[in-house]
Amino acid sequence: MKVIASNKFARSDYEILDTYEAGIELLGWEVKSIRAGNINLKNSYCTFKDNELFLTNAFVSQYMLVEANETRTRKLLLHKNQLKRIQAKIETQGLTMIPLKIYFTKRSLIKLEIATVKGIKKHDKRRVLKELELAKEVQKYR
Repeated sequence: MKVIASNKFARSDYEILDTYEAGIELLGWEVKSIRAGNINLKNSYCTFKDNELFLTNAFVSQYMLVEANETRTRKLLLHKNQLKRIQAKIETQGLTMIPLKIYFTKRSLIKLEIATVKGIKKHDKRRVLKELELAKEVQKYR
């Protein structure tokens, strides 16, 4: 598994509850651009529309001379029972779906790791940073 891009801020801004592996429906020029590493998952999220899951606001830069929408919505490919389970969680618990990373499989397929997440408050982030700082100090004096 070769990671192409990851959402660096996902782990610090959200509490990750469940992760899923999804295929992604792409155009030919998008595949070439992603293979070149020209994708950005920052500020992207997943939405439901007509019982299907879509990746919104993911930036795939243009490949060569192609004129196209770089942040178009892209359909995510999951099993129907997974979609129902995810949609039920999101609606009942008020969660969000975001992409964590995009990668190649052994068969050179492009897959997306998505997660159901819950936002972290600012004071929770500060508490985590303090705990990490204390752990570093303790480790330094051992």
